[in-house]
Amino acid sequence: MSTTEAVVSHEDWRPKSNRWAIAIVVTVAAFMEVLDTTIVNVSLPHIAGSLSSSYDDATWALTSYLVANGIVLPISGWLSDVFGRKRYFMLCIGMFTVCSLLCGTAESLAALIFFRLLQGFFGGGLQPSQQSILLDTFPMSQRARAMAVVSIATIVAPILGPTLGGWITDNISWRWVFFLNVPVGIAGLIGVAALVEDPPWIKERRSHGIDYIGIGLIAVGLGALQMTLDRGQEADWFSSPVIRVSALVAFVGITGAILWLLSAKRPVVNLFVFADRNFSLSVIMISIMTLLLMASSIVIPQFAQGVIGYTATQAGLILSPGGLVIIMMIPLTTRIMGMIETRYLIMVGFFIIGLSMLYSSRLVPQVSFMNLALMRGFQTLGLAFLFVPISTIAFSSLPRSAAGDATALYAMFRNVWGSVGISLSTAYIVQRQAYRQSNLAPNLSDSNTVYRDMLARYTASLHGLGHSVAQAKAMAIGEIYQQLGLQASVLAYGDVYRVAAGIAFLTVPFTLFYSRGKISRKGAPAAH
Repeated sequence: MSTTEAVVSHEDWRPKSNRWAIAIVVTVAAFMEVLDTTIVNVSLPHIAGSLSSSYDDATWALTSYLVANGIVLPISGWLSDVFGRKRYFMLCIGMFTVCSLLCGTAESLAALIFFRLLQGFFGGGLQPSQQSILLDTFPMSQRARAMAVVSIATIVAPILGPTLGGWITDNISWRWVFFLNVPVGIAGLIGVAALVEDPPWIKERRSHGIDYIGIGLIAVGLGALQMTLDRGQEADWFSSPVIRVSALVAFVGITGAILWLLSAKRPVVNLFVFADRNFSLSVIMISIMTLLLMASSIVIPQFAQGVIGYTATQAGLILSPGGLVIIMMIPLTTRIMGMIETRYLIMVGFFIIGLSMLYSSRLVPQVSFMNLALMRGFQTLGLAFLFVPISTIAFSSLPRSAAGDATALYAMFRNVWGSVGISLSTAYIVQRQAYRQSNLAPNLSDSNTVYRDMLARYTASLHGLGHSVAQAKAMAIGEIYQQLGLQASVLAYGDVYRVAAGIAFLTVPFTLFYSRGKISRKGAPAAH
């Protein structure tokens, strides 16, 4: 067959199985993996108690997963070339399922951390492989619909994770957080084996050796970065020698990896995909979107549990309406993509997120469950206008040969900036609590009329309950300081949302740097 005939054959290729059946099967596998990044969070106190360890030690079950996951993501395209994409995808599903079973049966924290490390290693290949398979399975005219399916795994899974994890932990056992993956993994493995196939251009592409230096630098740099982000808050950031060393190793490793990958003849991942303007800009946009998604996802449950006193299940349920908003809105977004220029649609999405964050900053100690759920729903409304347009335009002008590297890098940036969002929001809450408390504390003095009146009322009330005047006054002062701490916390959470709003609004004008054009109703790019 001539080269021209081969190209035509490739263009005419279509999978033997139904495209939507393939989409459902590969998305179930990716959904399972993304869910595991958040479903374990609310179970950590129970894991610590069950395995006779401290909460701080138990967080290594999360850190080990994120570190291994971050290392594998950028090299998943190369691993697909080594094993064949379908084979590699099935290997990841199978081993992820086995490791989930081992995590659920772990009898010590050390064993759990080790199995979580392996789980993260094999789970890291699922997201980019899923996206790569869908890009090749669907023609350009249906790319937007394919990205809508991807969004279910990428956005809905981390939103539902805390809710599902909290309910399972409170009502059954933390071990079932892991056992839940076993039947899903088995079903996914059978489905992929029966339906998915590698297209001709994937079969013809093979790995040209092993880039040991590139793999080593990526592993060291991204592994250290994930550890810095995940452990920084507990270790008080750069006051800890461990965090200083890990941050330095991350900087040296990542810088070295970039320089090596740009100069190597056969790098493990091709960074020249960033020469495509739409892809590069989409990586930036999806990184900011994920940062805001994960930062806002962590704030409301923390506020609900730490300030209002909700249980893990109740705090998780606040996020559920947001998942429903995403599921309902994404089909609508996909339909209107052909009516509005893509960059304007992305602009609208970030503007809505900015408004929602400003609305969410109006937190008060007496805020109701319904208001918290509305805040979350408003936030996810903006996300529904972002993921599909950004993901569709990101790959619209890249050649098929670049799909493996592009999806791996896209997923890596999305995950890393999700970790950044969690770490920065958590650290900022602690910092702003201290700042707000220091600003409010001077008001608790005898020269302040409001403080004197409040102290007198509390003292009189406690004295009326039978306490001596001295005891009543001491208890009243303690109560007032407790109220001050509560108010400082509420203001700190509001500050996080105000910063998030600023980031969203600042991103809006940069959407104009996209190439002019819109996505047709069925997903095909139509440049003006």
